[in-house]
Amino acid sequence: MPTPLRRTIAALAVLAALTATGCAGRPDQGTTSANPTTPADPTTGAIPSGAGDPAARAADLVGRLTDEDLVGQVLMPYAYGSSATKVTLGSATGNKALAGVETPAEMIAKYRLGGLILVGFSADDPTNQNQVTTNVDNVEQVHGLTGGLREAAGKLPAGAAPLLIGTDQEFGVVTRIGTGVTVLPSAMAFGAARNPALTEAAWQAAGTELAALGINVDFAPDADVLGAHSTVIGSRSFGDDPKTTGDQVAAAVRGLQGAGVAATIKHFPGHGHTAADSHDDLPQLAQDRAALDTGDLPPFTAGIAAGAGLVMSGHLDVRAIDPGVPATFSHRVLTDLLRGQLGFKGVLVTDGMNMAPAMRYPPGEAAVRAINAGNDLLLMPPNVTQAYDGLLAGVRDGTLPRTRLVEAVTRVLTLKFSLAGRPAPSMETLDTAAHREAARKVANASVTALRGTCAQVAVPGPITVTAANGREKTAATLTEALRAAGATVVAQGGTIVHLVGYGDAAADLNGAAGVTVAMDTPYLLETAKSPVLLATYSSTAVSMAALADVLAGKARPTGHSPVPVTGLARSSCTG
Repeated sequence: MPTPLRRTIAALAVLAALTATGCAGRPDQGTTSANPTTPADPTTGAIPSGAGDPAARAADLVGRLTDEDLVGQVLMPYAYGSSATKVTLGSATGNKALAGVETPAEMIAKYRLGGLILVGFSADDPTNQNQVTTNVDNVEQVHGLTGGLREAAGKLPAGAAPLLIGTDQEFGVVTRIGTGVTVLPSAMAFGAARNPALTEAAWQAAGTELAALGINVDFAPDADVLGAHSTVIGSRSFGDDPKTTGDQVAAAVRGLQGAGVAATIKHFPGHGHTAADSHDDLPQLAQDRAALDTGDLPPFTAGIAAGAGLVMSGHLDVRAIDPGVPATFSHRVLTDLLRGQLGFKGVLVTDGMNMAPAMRYPPGEAAVRAINAGNDLLLMPPNVTQAYDGLLAGVRDGTLPRTRLVEAVTRVLTLKFSLAGRPAPSMETLDTAAHREAARKVANASVTALRGTCAQVAVPGPITVTAANGREKTAATLTEALRAAGATVVAQGGTIVHLVGYGDAAADLNGAAGVTVAMDTPYLLETAKSPVLLATYSSTAVSMAALADVLAGKARPTGHSPVPVTGLARSSCTG
């Protein structure tokens, strides 16, 4: 049965007809007086004008918004502070520099925002260059923050459509909320498990928990096909095969959206075939068009077919289509290719506008260029005031056609209405036994032997756990899991099981290790000398528990490496 979000994406196919006969046909003009959205009748519950159909409701509402309201709806900045209304002096100072206000609630009110992203970072996070603050402390705080944000947005003229509250909950190295919730393995671990049914179940569990916290947009899953030894994408990708990656992307989309959270496939048209990092550089995609079609685009096509609510555009120089122009600002890439050829009807959101390739223009000019290229939602502008003022000036001087802005806002509001009306799950759904079991099944199926037979991977005697510097916490987690699995762990003298992870190099290997385990991409195993090489692709507690079962002889490493590792089999445990 189609999900509400899938029905909404289908409904967006008639957007042009709706807007042509209604709001988008309205001649360009300056500020207009807006009538507040008419609420449902308190007696009958009836909602006038287009009730029930998200696209029709969006088209009706957008026709009654001022230019100021329209501009605000395409902005999705971050904010400083762990509460919507009460912030520290430091957070107030950050918000003043970013948007000229002190609190997130004031930012929403002043700029009539369409959404807000919750940000954060961790030591192994390849995206931390544009994560300038964190407003994710614990689940109770996040729940309170999202409630306050929604309350502020509900007072806007567009308040009938719920605020988009998003975050990057990809799992693996990009995990914004890491405690109090079910933490899944990385995308690459899902690729190693090779079971889309398990993927869908796990992501539905994760989506249910995000919805309970008040988050209705996840900037995941990553649809990049990994064709380079990339540190910025790496284990965020499901793997190197376009077809199997597409199957995983589609399953994750179905899982998230089955829980009422809009999924975002990224980074269009594909960040996996470049090793450069778009946070601080403009990566070049050197593939010809045929290679893009066969090697990069299939997972996006699969995600779109699964009904993904959003696609994120990448800051990428797509040489075969629009050389020298970041895809974020390329009409050829976003409108001609994504909209015209791939048929995407949902919301197109930029990657962070505070990343280097997007900051080649001042914030106001960059905002106008991004919307004109085909984006509908601007993520993390480096200066909210300048982005807002630039868009408003663009509408008034004609550099941003009002019809293009109306089209973008209509898509944003359509997505919002598709998310409205679904009761939020209880906070009691967080980290339940059923959800942990969904994560466990994936972790168990993902552990991969790249060297060593099925019989050799189990350690018969005492085990000594070592790890690269900075991974002492993960080593302790594995030690605890090994003991729970019945293994004997000793401080020294046992078979050494050595852990390496994100960012580690050959110098971080242990030449005396009998078993070396890669907890991120497995490429470092190319130079490891251990007789047994394993990969978990993730350092989460559930992945360490799965590894412990393999080392203790209670489970077999049935995973299959989603990427090639020179000199090693994709699986050495095949018997």
